[in-house]
Amino acid sequence: MNVQFKKGVLELCVLVLLNDKDRYGYELVQKISNNFMISEGSVYPLLRRLTKEGYFTTYLKESSEGPSRKYYQLTELGKTQLDNLLKDWREFTEGVNKIIEEGVGHE
Repeated sequence: MNVQFKKGVLELCVLVLLNDKDRYGYELVQKISNNFMISEGSVYPLLRRLTKEGYFTTYLKESSEGPSRKYYQLTELGKTQLDNLLKDWREFTEGVNKIIEEGVGHE
């Protein structure tokens, strides 16, 4: 999959997954990687930026499998951003799909 496509939707994917429940970084990487290939190195800087922008709060939670894990929790501001991105995504994909149908439909 095109790298630019991935970069463009990664923020949306992270927000959607955190809307469901609090998660730690590696868990987010695994969930997203189940659907398309990403590198761990692309998720952590995004998590730092979105936390700094106020979309998440973080907390540490003990883990039975090693050191404590940093969990990310969506804030109200993050939920608003998610709503905005979902609206944008739906409008964008609808427009792209129309263009594809027009272009491919006439072959």
